[in-house]
Amino acid sequence: MTSKLLLLSLLLSASVLAQESGLSFDGDVESVPVGDTDIITGPSVEEQNANGNDTGTGLPGSYDIVDNPVESPPQNPDLTNVEIYASDTNTDNVPSNPAVQKTGRSGSYVTYYPSDYDPMTSNIAPQTSDQRGYSGTPYTITASRLDQIRQIFMYPYYDKGGNSDNEGDYQKEIQSSSPQVHKNLNFQLPFFGFRFNYTRVSLNGFLEFSDPPPNYEYPLVFPVKDWPKRNDPSFIGIFFSKCRIGNLRDGDIDRRPPGVYFRMERDLRTRQDQMGVEIRERLRWDIKEGVIGSETFDPKHAIIVTWKNISFNGGFANALYQTNTFQMVLATDEVYTYAMFNYLNIDWTSHTEAGGDTRKGEGGVSAYVGFNAGNGTRSYEYKPYSQESVIRDLTGTGYANGFKGRHLFRIDENILLGSCNRDIDGANLPLMFAPESGNMLGGTVVNITGPCFNLDDQIKCKFDVADIVNGYVVDRNRAICIQPPLSVEGYVRLEIAIGPDAYKWKGQYYVESPATAARKIYFKDTSYHERSPSEIRITWEKYNLTTNENANIRISLWGYRETTIRPSFLHITTLAENVQNTGEYTIVPSQYRSNINEFLTDLKFGFIQINLTESIKVNTFTTTQQTVEITPVIWSRPIPLGWYFQFQWENMYGRNWPQYLCNDWLRTDRYLKNFAHELSQCPCTIQQALADKGKYLPDTDCDKDSNPQCYYNNQAVHCVKTGSPTLEGSEQQCCYDKNGYLMLSYDQQWGSSPRRCHNLGLMPYNEATKVPSLSQWFNDVVPRYLCCLWQEEQAVGCETLRFERRPSQDCVAYQAPGIAGIYGDPHIVTFDDVEYTFNGKGEFVLLKSKIRTDNLEVQGRFEQMDDNANGEVRATQLTSVVARGNSSTIVEVRRRPLDARWRYRLDVIANGKRVFFDRPSLKFQHFPGVTVYTPTYILNQSEVIIMFDNGAGVEVLDNQGYMTARIYLPWTFINKTVGLLGNWSFNQEDDFTLPDGSKVTVVSNINDMQRVYNDFGTKWMVDDVLDNDKGRALFYREFGRSSATYNNISFVPQFLMTPEDIIPSNRSSREQEISRTYAICSTKMYECYYDYAMTLNRDLAHFTQNYKATIYNLKETTRNRVISCGVIATPRFGRKSTFLFIPGTKVTFECNQDFVLVGDARRTCQADGTWDIPDYGYTECLRQQEYSSRQAAITWGIILAVLIPLVLLILYIGYKVYQRFLNTEEDSDWQYDNTKSKMALTMPRSSSPEFSDDDEFQKSPIPSDKSDSGSSILKKRRSYDKTYRTHEPLKDRPEVDFEDKPWDPNVKGYEPDLKDLDSPTSPTFESPRSTISPTSSVQYSVPYNQKSDLVRTDDEKFQQKPDDYAQPLKKSPKERFSQQEYSQRAAGVATGITMAVIIPLILLLVYLAFLFLKKRQNEKEEEEVQGKNYEEQQRRAQEAAARKLTEAEEYSDEEDNNSNVTSTAKETTVY
Repeated sequence: MTSKLLLLSLLLSASVLAQESGLSFDGDVESVPVGDTDIITGPSVEEQNANGNDTGTGLPGSYDIVDNPVESPPQNPDLTNVEIYASDTNTDNVPSNPAVQKTGRSGSYVTYYPSDYDPMTSNIAPQTSDQRGYSGTPYTITASRLDQIRQIFMYPYYDKGGNSDNEGDYQKEIQSSSPQVHKNLNFQLPFFGFRFNYTRVSLNGFLEFSDPPPNYEYPLVFPVKDWPKRNDPSFIGIFFSKCRIGNLRDGDIDRRPPGVYFRMERDLRTRQDQMGVEIRERLRWDIKEGVIGSETFDPKHAIIVTWKNISFNGGFANALYQTNTFQMVLATDEVYTYAMFNYLNIDWTSHTEAGGDTRKGEGGVSAYVGFNAGNGTRSYEYKPYSQESVIRDLTGTGYANGFKGRHLFRIDENILLGSCNRDIDGANLPLMFAPESGNMLGGTVVNITGPCFNLDDQIKCKFDVADIVNGYVVDRNRAICIQPPLSVEGYVRLEIAIGPDAYKWKGQYYVESPATAARKIYFKDTSYHERSPSEIRITWEKYNLTTNENANIRISLWGYRETTIRPSFLHITTLAENVQNTGEYTIVPSQYRSNINEFLTDLKFGFIQINLTESIKVNTFTTTQQTVEITPVIWSRPIPLGWYFQFQWENMYGRNWPQYLCNDWLRTDRYLKNFAHELSQCPCTIQQALADKGKYLPDTDCDKDSNPQCYYNNQAVHCVKTGSPTLEGSEQQCCYDKNGYLMLSYDQQWGSSPRRCHNLGLMPYNEATKVPSLSQWFNDVVPRYLCCLWQEEQAVGCETLRFERRPSQDCVAYQAPGIAGIYGDPHIVTFDDVEYTFNGKGEFVLLKSKIRTDNLEVQGRFEQMDDNANGEVRATQLTSVVARGNSSTIVEVRRRPLDARWRYRLDVIANGKRVFFDRPSLKFQHFPGVTVYTPTYILNQSEVIIMFDNGAGVEVLDNQGYMTARIYLPWTFINKTVGLLGNWSFNQEDDFTLPDGSKVTVVSNINDMQRVYNDFGTKWMVDDVLDNDKGRALFYREFGRSSATYNNISFVPQFLMTPEDIIPSNRSSREQEISRTYAICSTKMYECYYDYAMTLNRDLAHFTQNYKATIYNLKETTRNRVISCGVIATPRFGRKSTFLFIPGTKVTFECNQDFVLVGDARRTCQADGTWDIPDYGYTECLRQQEYSSRQAAITWGIILAVLIPLVLLILYIGYKVYQRFLNTEEDSDWQYDNTKSKMALTMPRSSSPEFSDDDEFQKSPIPSDKSDSGSSILKKRRSYDKTYRTHEPLKDRPEVDFEDKPWDPNVKGYEPDLKDLDSPTSPTFESPRSTISPTSSVQYSVPYNQKSDLVRTDDEKFQQKPDDYAQPLKKSPKERFSQQEYSQRAAGVATGITMAVIIPLILLLVYLAFLFLKKRQNEKEEEEVQGKNYEEQQRRAQEAAARKLTEAEEYSDEEDNNSNVTSTAKETTVY
């Protein structure tokens, strides 16, 4: 008997050896032996379960494996029989040499793998090597092998091997009675915003992550509307329908048993075995080529679930032969997740409960295909196939990777279709494209999918309002378009049309401004900022251009200018050509010394562009396989071009070319309109700047959290800028130093600088000064280089830029915003500090402005708190905030479900679309009328700030699922707001204003919240119907929800506020909970007591205290007015001891060497916010020569100021003396001199009534032939001949001819006629006429006892009394001269005095002008000398560097020559 058994054993061994000896070992797969040990014994079943490996993939199973046997199997007494299995889904791929399995008495298996064993086609699972401890030779996949396995439609699944029962991936637990099985993943699977580490495999065609409802109604609708009353399952549905396991049909090639197969391949990135490597590379390339935007995806874990020969539920017995076969493949890197649906066969569409027939499963409601996030959140139904009769077309559509029946999706955050869809139509079809954003300068290659592209389709792409560009079909599932240059930023429309069709497929494409676009070209250092750098080193990610390591690139230089209303973007030169794409290059500016760009020298800044020298060839999907060449382009950020144009500018403008270019810019900028009057005032401190979230956002060039370099604002720790442009398109910048105070340009060149143009530009974006980023660089950044960075800080141009063209605005008139907030469940603090609690359930108006010209609406949604350990919580919390400004985009911020917060904490919905801020270039996003951003230090989207153009801001934060919202308002909203946050009027009495304008008494007792709820809070509930006083709800609606879904006016919250009143007395742990409440709420806030007592949630209590404290801290910061004395400029050529401007600051001024300080050396900031008045004048620093000249000018000015009045006074006195002298001389000729007169006149002489005192009478009796009307009073009078002549008869007297005789009594020879005169004693006598001098203003009278010498009269008025004496009578100048002559003489006097004053002043001004010009000339000469010295030093340095380089090259040449000589000698010797 023993011999028979031995013989049988030998025969068996020989038979097996004969079979094995005939195996072929040729193939494309490299043999990877496990090791030196032929037999590997795995752990027991219990050990597998302990390690969580219930699928047979992570660790070795409980069977024996022999790899690559070359000898007969080892003799084992337990081996009793041999089974050979070899089958595959495709008979063409069945290996010629199948794997061999042997079973032993213990039921374990020994598997013999030939060298050509193919895990992609075999039905026997590969060996389950330890994925981390694999010690064999690493498997390397070849390109041909990768191409081979990618031609297989279905991914591998096995019915043999893999576990102790030799069942491979087959899930025998899944039957009609138990249709699902639980699987632990042991990794994180992101899905639809959630993340799971487990799943349930269901017979009904889906993977499930949460419990389903007890029953379904058809057609299926997700999310379940009655959630949370009814379960809303989270699932991935490839063919969601009630199923049962079918039967194999006679014609089925794949004879594996019907049922569900489940397989996991984990840790693919570190796997080195054949299965791991091939699955990883196959998934990588299938997804990379099948889903646009997945080029960098590297799968880490994979799940393969196959439903084979599945029939519908409820059919007859013969219906078991109506089967469907489909497969789901999930691949994830634990951040991104992709789903592949492979539909191999579909014979039925619906089960009987959904209305399908019992024989073939047709009719009724077809299976559901799609995704549901669960918990009442979101869903995605794959239309038009899901629950439609065309679901059969799933096997013939998709075209992913060129396969009919393959459909790809990206499912981690949103559901994005990766394959085309030819069976839908409409006016606004969803277009999927990648990348979703690109640089405004253009050149981005945009991959597009959505429609299924046919042969020779003509694709037209439309980006915003730019010209149409042609697209190219790559394959049936993909086309490409090259983004053209655009003059716009933010979201724009991207539309495509196929052939003559309309633009049906549409999406939103984000255009990045050049200054904030994703950085593609990097600079090793800051040398590109310099005026004359020796070299500039740049780097880039080479795979952004091509994966070809040997590709060559071209490096070009482009520039921008605004010389007309239409800006120009021009190519300047090619910096390098045919350079290998190594990812780095060094630019040497001296190489371009001889370049001449005649018409481009006015370009001051530009960009470096890198593109391929040879375009990438794309085989388009056409009948002729036409090849289309495309050229990817990457751009740098804006850079100055001084390093390139320096040589040309030096030839044109001389060595000091920055000064010339700066002066040219200054002249041009002075012609442009003023913009500073529209800018907001800067806050005085950094705390105020950070608290003003309605106006200011971080400046990306100087951000304390993301970019502390601050190149343009050296010594600053943080800068902010206005979030939206003004009406003129300008931007304010405010920078702060280490002390937290505002930096001013009057103190240093690094100070804050307003900007004519905003980085976001202004509509229309294609005009000068309005282009995003480019206009700001042209008008505001370039002059900083020309005037300051490339010159001295105290250069004239730099100071003109700092003091005149771009001066900082101080913070004297800054107005801090008003702040209100809402937090907890929920508690409200109004703008006027009214605190109350309102637990309404629904959607309410938080804030609404009362004026339409400055509209602002903010609404909040309050939902009920989750149940605590004791049951229902009768309180609510803030879960969503939505806001809208003046015709702005509506922006909503929602709290995400607790299980969907692993990546993003908040959802931001703008214009009906979810937007994300997880990339640096998308941190700040601008929409019409509003800017939305997340702080640069926030990576999980837990804080969102909304900034409106009117200066209002809304800040939303989330911590552990508890939201708070804070609203910031500028002063323009004072007394113009209503809503739950009250009226900002600095008066608490009107905070509870109702929608109709009436007012409710403000609460003052925390136990009075029921009145607040009933009389005030609920009145502000808003719904979808427009109300003139409250408006309408602004929340984004989806999945059939409305305001009625959330509004519950009948909800009655808990109104009592203290823990003793809230916690029921019958609760056993009451005392403990009360004591814990007081212990947790150490701040003694009633809000904290209420929140913890209601929810028993420690996190909520903590954040309630934190949120309230933050609100009041912000209020204190904004109300703490910083007294500022404003600007006190640093003197030119001088410095200040401090840049502070707060009361008590003492600023000391000093001057540079060789300069003299003039004016006060110290100034003090006073308590009233003003600088003290200088005692010695304003401070200046003067050169010694200028100081001396100024002192001389001052001295001469004082001297002249004293001498000129003295000289004028002396001249005036002399003139008066001379005039008096003339009058005295003339008067002496007409007075009676008793010593000379021969007779004494005893009677007064009166004027004759016949003569008037007019001008004619006062003229000389004998006119002079030299006197005329224009004669001056200073001319010498002609002497009269002392003779009185007249032929005029006397009135009432006969005509008598008088004889000629002397008539002057003082003249010798005069003899009066006394014979007709009365006696001397007579009281009166007649005088022929008064004795009046024709030229004298004196009229004489004679003593009464003297007789008249000429005329006698009887008129009483001409008679003198005895006591009258002779007295001179003065006459006015007008009586002495004619009116014309008098005016001429007066004008002459005035002219003389005026000239005496003006001439010295003119001389003084001429002298001062001479001093000023001389000063400017000296300064210019000094600057020229300094410039020459600088250029001379630079030239010497360059010559020295050139000499060193030449010496090095000569040395290298000598070594090369020596080497050549040596090698030649050697070669000669060998020859």
